[in-house]
Amino acid sequence: MGKGDPNKPRGKMSSYAYFVQTCREEHKKKHPDASVNFAEFSKKCSERWKTMNAKEKGKFEDMAKGDKVRYDREMKSYVPPKGETKGKKKKDPNAPKRPPSAFFLFCSEHRPKIKADCPGLSIGDTAKKLGEKWSEQTPKDKIPFEQKAAKLKEKYEKDIAAYPDFTSL
Repeated sequence: MGKGDPNKPRGKMSSYAYFVQTCREEHKKKHPDASVNFAEFSKKCSERWKTMNAKEKGKFEDMAKGDKVRYDREMKSYVPPKGETKGKKKKDPNAPKRPPSAFFLFCSEHRPKIKADCPGLSIGDTAKKLGEKWSEQTPKDKIPFEQKAAKLKEKYEKDIAAYPDFTSL
């Protein structure tokens, strides 16, 4: 587990996590030598949690609130190590664009017709219809799109090979 900063504050625990922890401690006291089937144990804890009323859960919710205060306090004073940036890698805007797949080429050709046939269709429903249409295509019907996608992929690979990569400097 060499990932992450060992000095970063431990995450906050939920009321349910405190409940499970308590259940585990109780189970260990009653059966110190018994091995626990994690899936079975979790299922029983979950069922027990669901049957508890708000008053019974209150103790664990208070523990969770206290832990949230601890976590917030520790996070305010926590300074992440330098050079460790989180998020997406910066993308070169001038780098060659990845080529579309055969399906995307199919979509760009058929989307206008679907929009014309069903003008009120949402983006998601349009995509669903395009997916259905693509699935209905025979392998023979897909060949022109696959060939065009292959040509575009070849061109992309040539372009990317010729593109100067300054990130390795």
